Amino acid sequence: MTRIHLIVEYDGTAYAGWQRQANAMTVQERLEQAVMRLTGENVCVHGASRTDAGVHALGQSAHFDTESRVPPEKFSYALNTMLPGDIRVQKSEAADENFHARFSAVGKRYRYWILSRPHGGALTRNTHAHVIYPLNDALMNAECAFLTGTHDFSAFAASGSVVKDCVRTIYAAGVTRNGDELRLDIVGNGFLYNMVRIIAGTLISVGSGKLAPGAISRAIVSGSRLDLGVTAPAHGLTLMEVYYDRSILERAGQSCGGT
Repeated sequence: MTRIHLIVEYDGTAYAGWQRQANAMTVQERLEQAVMRLTGENVCVHGASRTDAGVHALGQSAHFDTESRVPPEKFSYALNTMLPGDIRVQKSEAADENFHARFSAVGKRYRYWILSRPHGGALTRNTHAHVIYPLNDALMNAECAFLTGTHDFSAFAASGSVVKDCVRTIYAAGVTRNGDELRLDIVGNGFLYNMVRIIAGTLISVGSGKLAPGAISRAIVSGSRLDLGVTAPAHGLTLMEVYYDRSILERAGQSCGGT
């Protein structure tokens, strides 16, 4: 058996998320179908992040085991001939047998895109959350400062989350503006279900004046979801990168929001 590590880019618009489901098409299922066509093997493609319906990825990490004689670095080329255009394997390589795309990860970087103007964009309708009112990015960045460090983020988990330990470390978070376009970059050692979208929704609420500044700090102390804003739409979120080296993770945190 050879363990193959993939870096996968996808537009999540047409999919019910990453994880295989009984009655809807997912990114995981598309990849497994492509591997089946290529190798004749019924494999499980394990992903680092189980992204939700509509969420995108530039750097999803995944792996599967195969007995195929296809050279590891050639899997990307072969699989891309069998995948739809909204999924692309950007890299394939051999991995150690102990490597696991999800459980070996030490951190992730997400980006949330916002378009702040009266009318939405035709080209960004599937990638940016549209906000019709002005946003104060200085207030939003002030909120981001409360995220950094190790905290109990119980208030930032979506209802129904079954995770027992809600302590996470956020290395950096920041909002960058380019005209009407804002992006939130956030690097952490892990994220709760819908955590980044809840953060994005809270920043939008603070930046628009609908929520008093200090909301994130209050929520960390209180542990109450009620102190935060609404969950931002899924389509504004992109998984940018998954980290397996702590030094690279820390360097990513140092540059977060500034590039």
